[in-house]
Amino acid sequence: MAQKNSLEFDHADRRTIYEFVERRGAVDAEDAREELAIEPARFRHHVAILKRDGRLKERDGSLQVAIDAGAEEEYVADDLEFHIRPARQGDLTGIVGAIRVVAAEKTYIEAETVADEIDHEEALLRHNDLESRLFFVATVEDEVVGWVHLHAPELDKLSHTAELTVGVLEAYRGRGIGSHLLERGLEWAASSGYEKVYQSVPATNADAIGFLEAHGWETEAVREDHYKLDADYVDEVMMAVEL
Repeated sequence: MAQKNSLEFDHADRRTIYEFVERRGAVDAEDAREELAIEPARFRHHVAILKRDGRLKERDGSLQVAIDAGAEEEYVADDLEFHIRPARQGDLTGIVGAIRVVAAEKTYIEAETVADEIDHEEALLRHNDLESRLFFVATVEDEVVGWVHLHAPELDKLSHTAELTVGVLEAYRGRGIGSHLLERGLEWAASSGYEKVYQSVPATNADAIGFLEAHGWETEAVREDHYKLDADYVDEVMMAVEL
């Protein structure tokens, strides 16, 4: 990412430390050292190299996976001030909550799956040999009111594509927050070397389909009766945009 770089390490201890942190999302450095049973000076040496190489970063006393996703941006719309920034591990609860509220409308099945995954794993950002996962959040007074999520498999045949979900709490819609989130996510995907981004929504979600079409997305396929919502069968609309 610049994150599409291969995960190669020139020392087994550095890979071990990185993988330990990556699986947990954030971990106290001393707790990690003790659990991995690495001598203190050697542990600090390897962590310093992982930080230098942009693999790990330290925030609020915790080690976390480092993903270069840019800075925080501030916007004002209709007297509402909101910020859009790369998500961090501490945003996990807020993101899960926002996704579940949006998913309760039963119009965004894929997003609900994302919430289940990160809630189960308790790790927000992932970058390993199998997958990469990144979020940006929109916040109002430090509360998460929207998100954009990108997920990419680390497989050669699919390495040019990424899946995206984006959503905003109903009370904050109509102020351009969704557009800014989508733009931020696509900018990151393009700068990271992805060529195509896709997502799927139920055919009943006319607002989402219209939103994506307005931003240049096209329908690639429709799977009939793919979802069952409140006893009704609903088509899945598969949409994508070329970067």
